[in-house]
Amino acid sequence: MSITAEVGLSPNGKGGFGLDVTLRAKLPESLSPEVAQDLLDATHQVCPYSNATRGNIPVDLLTE
Repeated sequence: MSITAEVGLSPNGKGGFGLDVTLRAKLPESLSPEVAQDLLDATHQVCPYSNATRGNIPVDLLTE
């Protein structure tokens, strides 16, 4: 099991740039895709980093 964070820069429409993040979770193959996504979504709700940046940085959550 692992999480990989990809952080990028995107134009913010105001002449500057903002961050965007993709979190890729590699979870046990024994989990169904639906359960894996539910687990990732639930984790994102309690993660201190997610809570600190929620609403400020777009985040895509992907399972592999």
